[in-house]
Amino acid sequence: MTMDDIRPRIPAQPVRFLDRLRLHIRESGLAYTTERTYIHWVRRFIYFHQKRHPKEMGAAEVEHFLTHIAQQRDCSVSTQRIALNALVYLYTRFLGVALDNLTFSQARIPRRLPVVYSRSEVSAILSHLHGVSRLQVQLLYGAGLRSAELLSLRVKDVDFGSNNIFVRGGKGNKDRTTMLPQSLVPELKRQIQRVQILHAQDLVEGFGAVYLPDALERKYPNAAREIAWQYLFPASKISRDPRTGITRRHHLHPSALAKQIRRAIRAAGIHKPARAHAFRHSFATHLLETGYDLRTIQELLGHTDITTTEIYTHVVNRGGKGVLSPVDRMQPPDGIAEPVVTYGMAA
Repeated sequence: MTMDDIRPRIPAQPVRFLDRLRLHIRESGLAYTTERTYIHWVRRFIYFHQKRHPKEMGAAEVEHFLTHIAQQRDCSVSTQRIALNALVYLYTRFLGVALDNLTFSQARIPRRLPVVYSRSEVSAILSHLHGVSRLQVQLLYGAGLRSAELLSLRVKDVDFGSNNIFVRGGKGNKDRTTMLPQSLVPELKRQIQRVQILHAQDLVEGFGAVYLPDALERKYPNAAREIAWQYLFPASKISRDPRTGITRRHHLHPSALAKQIRRAIRAAGIHKPARAHAFRHSFATHLLETGYDLRTIQELLGHTDITTTEIYTHVVNRGGKGVLSPVDRMQPPDGIAEPVVTYGMAA
């Protein structure tokens, strides 16, 4: 599947309402994932109200819809918040209609504990991965990256001098730095060499210009062809970008990485959900187990609120919060050695 297959084309002069909204989102510089999410929720909002035009509706209909998905659809708090953000964008930024003092039923489904792989499980998964996919998972786990952040990395974002990985425009459009695992440096340098060879071939064939965010392409017209701006994990094929109509090489599609992770987890015999994001959770949990403080982990993960990071205290491997189970205190039968207790507390 190419980028053309998943990104809808927009006419030069769009007439349909959703096409005009999609074009407005793109011109605002929002990410494609945000565009797709907002269009999804605006479409659901319109269909919920029997295909009435948003201009004919307002705050009351927004409140009704948000209450419906919370009470009848049992959505989570985060899902309801995403739907709210989409509708606020629709009315305040696209239609120019204020949505003040919205009153609706809040979703109450609590946040679930994250999926975390143990160290032995991570090792088993990596043993079934090879080449670039292995390096990608090692970076997810070793640097606490989100999948989108990993795939959006440019060659220039890996700083071997300062031992940092620069995450540009992460969640919330925020920049941050995270650690560069030293054991991955040789393989990362080989990956950059592979990117250089591929980029040289693209230049010979008349391509080689990569997408640049914001207004960088206008400010620095030659930067798009520089090796520094090339994706660290480029796609295997060149495709047409429907946003600009330019044919060029994008980064690897997330589905390709997800497929490799699913295959490796099945091969390793691990009975947990196969999620790329679980390696980020494992990164944070294992740092917490090692003794690093929450503030440090919060900074590495790029969390705005420390309470988001605190969820890892609930899944850290401390033997039931450090409490020794009564069954572990039982006298073992004759001839069976007393098990060694490693909870860090006196029996």
